[in-house]
Amino acid sequence: MKTLFLTNEFPPHVYGGAGVHVEYLSRELAKLMDVEVRAFGDQDLTQGRLRARGFPVDTSSFQCPAALKSVFGAAQRAVSWGAAGIDADVVHCHTWYSHLGGILAKLNYGIPLVISVHSLEPLRPWKREQLGGGYDFSCWVEKTALEMADAVICVSRETKQDVERLFEVDPKRLHIIYNGIDPDEYRPDQPMDRITALGIDPSKPYLLFVGRITRQKGIVHLVNAIKYLDPGFPVVLAAGAPDTPEIAAEMKGAVAEAQRTRPDLRWVENMVDKPTVVQLYAHAAVFCCPSIYEPFGIINLEAMACETPVVASAVGGIKEVVVDGETGFLVSLDQMVESPFEAVHPDQFSRSLAARINQLMADPALRQRMAKAGRQRAIEKFSWSAIAAQTKSLYDTLVPR
Repeated sequence: MKTLFLTNEFPPHVYGGAGVHVEYLSRELAKLMDVEVRAFGDQDLTQGRLRARGFPVDTSSFQCPAALKSVFGAAQRAVSWGAAGIDADVVHCHTWYSHLGGILAKLNYGIPLVISVHSLEPLRPWKREQLGGGYDFSCWVEKTALEMADAVICVSRETKQDVERLFEVDPKRLHIIYNGIDPDEYRPDQPMDRITALGIDPSKPYLLFVGRITRQKGIVHLVNAIKYLDPGFPVVLAAGAPDTPEIAAEMKGAVAEAQRTRPDLRWVENMVDKPTVVQLYAHAAVFCCPSIYEPFGIINLEAMACETPVVASAVGGIKEVVVDGETGFLVSLDQMVESPFEAVHPDQFSRSLAARINQLMADPALRQRMAKAGRQRAIEKFSWSAIAAQTKSLYDTLVPR
């Protein structure tokens, strides 16, 4: 059997959880079958049974509004993927950017279409800030692809419920397969050279955030919570790749205000590489994930594997990763309206985050217990080898023998 992955992200161009998922799942599946990955970018990799290549698009000649360049770039790549010829038995898409390519592969080549749901466009209304009218296209192509897919993989139970609520998908075509972690790569015994080069002193217990600057990740709520944090511990924000100039400016203003009273706030503005991220996790005292929407939240799993307790929003798949009171604390978002995911009482949410962070930072013994429990849970429940086996078993039900 051969599977074809269509994806926006693939190393070295990975900026989110979906890219991490594709990287590790393709590697593990290649131990079981032939895997071809077609991605955005200039990738060119052959490694055993894994073949990955990028399809660059030059958008400099596009005359559309800037917000639409990524939309038409995705459509152009979808056509190029199909025109390049497909000899796979199944096509497997990741994020809406690849869905049109999956539709073309299914209809033109007659192969089953599998879609992994890493997020859902109707639950990310802030994407209109980034895509303009392209948000209507992303919603349409996602709906079309999901409703014609032969199998839809949901990365959590709550994501499955969202798909059932928002789309007309036969429940028999819905499957739950979690994201995973490599505990040999994400582990607590890490050097310090990369984070000391960033000006971070690992001997001082620090609070950590890692992620993109986007409404979804709730980073502004965490920055606003800084004024409620107890003094005496540094805060490290590894936050880059803002969705829009507007949220970038909002972030800069919020950080500047926070630094007036918290000089030990360190903002790493550029997206850092994986070895640096692992060191950041491993030496942090507490990791915070304040997302307001998160189908799975792989960053929490990465932190747990590095023996770092987590304070996270009680949303989506996070509730299936973090065990409240055992591997960290979950903070309720009951004060959030359902749409458009804006805080009714944002200050209360920030206070709630700060209260749990303060509790952990003041109790080293509790942090240690949660750290050990978090890594143990990561190892037992979320191995990539098991996830690859489940994925192959799903393919087997779709491909005639």
